[in-house]
Amino acid sequence: MESGPPVVVVMGVSGAGKSTIGALLARDLGVPFADADQLHPLENVEKMASGIPLDDDDRRPWLEAVGAAAAEATDAGTGLVLACSALKRRYRDVIRSRAKEVRFVHLHGARDVLLARTEGRTGHFMPVSLMDSQLADLETLGPDEPGFVVDIDRPVDAILADAVARLTGGTSAAG
Repeated sequence: MESGPPVVVVMGVSGAGKSTIGALLARDLGVPFADADQLHPLENVEKMASGIPLDDDDRRPWLEAVGAAAAEATDAGTGLVLACSALKRRYRDVIRSRAKEVRFVHLHGARDVLLARTEGRTGHFMPVSLMDSQLADLETLGPDEPGFVVDIDRPVDAILADAVARLTGGTSAAG
């Protein structure tokens, strides 16, 4: 179990609310927030902006950087909430190989809910057209992975309250 402030990866496909929920979760937990998208090499951003999905070779250095950031937060005792897709188990394993104390909060929603959230979004490099490739890649958390799934088809306050309660040992809402 963690000895200091929590280190959390808020995961899910594009449009799940990782940045929104992650920032609010960090605020409520009293820890810093970082968007793992900021850790992508420029080549990855350009590839995604062109509508080309990343492959595992593209993702590896990025995932190692995410794990390093989480490990640094653990070592520094600051805690951290990171918004990071972490779609596949092997991606989460790369993060956990660097950051043993990390916990995952998987924001999960149906395709129609996710599309409704992404279609009106501006200023983001991930086009809606890549939604299906992300959904195809998504592997839910295994029973041996540290974390839980939260249903996003609810108001933000309910999603946040559920995640905070489950991270801090309080009563959780269904989801």
